[in-house]
Amino acid sequence: MSQSRHCPAVLIAAPASGQGKTTVTAALARLHRNLGRKVRVFKCGPDFLDPMILERASGAPVYQLDLWMIGAEESRRLLWEAAGEADLILIEGVMGLFDGTPSSADLARHFGVPVLAVIDGTAMAQTFGALALGLARYQADLPFAGVLANRVGSLRHAQLLEGSLTEGLRWYGGLSRERGIELPSRHLGLVQASELNDLDTRLDAAAEALAASCDAAMPPPVTFVGPEPQVRAASLDGVRIGVARDEAFAFTYGANLELLRSLGAQLEFFSPLHDRELPVVDSLYLPGGYPELHHHALAANAPMSEAIRAHHAQGKPLLAECGGMLYLLDALTDVAGERAELLGLLPGEATMQKRLAALALQAVELPEGTLRGHTYHHSLTSTPLEPIARGLSPNGGRGNEAVYRLGRLTASYVHFYFPSNPDAAAALLRP
Repeated sequence: MSQSRHCPAVLIAAPASGQGKTTVTAALARLHRNLGRKVRVFKCGPDFLDPMILERASGAPVYQLDLWMIGAEESRRLLWEAAGEADLILIEGVMGLFDGTPSSADLARHFGVPVLAVIDGTAMAQTFGALALGLARYQADLPFAGVLANRVGSLRHAQLLEGSLTEGLRWYGGLSRERGIELPSRHLGLVQASELNDLDTRLDAAAEALAASCDAAMPPPVTFVGPEPQVRAASLDGVRIGVARDEAFAFTYGANLELLRSLGAQLEFFSPLHDRELPVVDSLYLPGGYPELHHHALAANAPMSEAIRAHHAQGKPLLAECGGMLYLLDALTDVAGERAELLGLLPGEATMQKRLAALALQAVELPEGTLRGHTYHHSLTSTPLEPIARGLSPNGGRGNEAVYRLGRLTASYVHFYFPSNPDAAAALLRP
């Protein structure tokens, strides 16, 4: 066992989704970064959009933590490594503090990281204190740091909220409801960081507003126990993997790319939207994203379409997840009814819905081994293909997503977390 490390840390949670956890976490990260501190931020549970914002706020890579999808030991390793380089660790929770299995509270308790509760103070006064007390005392063994109010209307409003706290609950300040601070959202969550031209201005404004309402005192240090030594048998030495990355395909776990590199792979990034040809690669990885926002442009890039079809015809590996899978279909129709013909490597079509179609953690038993991940999409797909496997949710969530295979092509709505089974991930992409 490696030596323990100590680093101040908090887990930012809330009573429910929509309270502004990401805005507050980003404001805290930028505030401490602007003070010259090195900040590492993690996101609890599966998410691609929040980490993009948090990376800009902190200036450092953002990885996921989760007791099921990532696993307790891998989460321990990530925290321990961060504690060796950071002055402060921030973890953004998922959904409500006690929601889900495992929940943000379960993660906080497992690693002894105190919870900083974010509560939307809009249209609330003294009841703020009752809600804060409930979050702090609902589970007696939950470490609790204090409370931060979001969307505060005025100095007087902040004073009312702070004055409502009882039993010594610490006040971490209040963040104003100014429009220049809030981060815009889309149907899958926040708008991608690359789409916000004024993101750094927003982050600095949020940090300044937070600093004006509280001191920038650090939370107490947390002890992070070292992980068990890792032994990996998988290898991708010398394998060149083309990874789609642009406005249409951006939902990639940093840990996935880190794992592929650690196994010896050489990653070549390319844009299905803008590039006219593929880089020289042995395998292709098409992650999720927003192909429905760019389906006409994807369809118009005939040279890229032919290059990907030729890659598949040569029997080379191709892994496509969610939006990447939609790109492989015959056609995709957006919510406005606009249809575009796409690659045609998978028979069938997809149609975007205004409502959520599926949301669940997934474990999929593939011939290569079991991989864990999650599904979250607003489209419905019809195909005559029979799946080679289906996902299983550990907590009964909607999903049971199909995995399709044609030769070396593997496609599914599931976003796989490669470190959950490095051997299986390597086998999917090894020529």
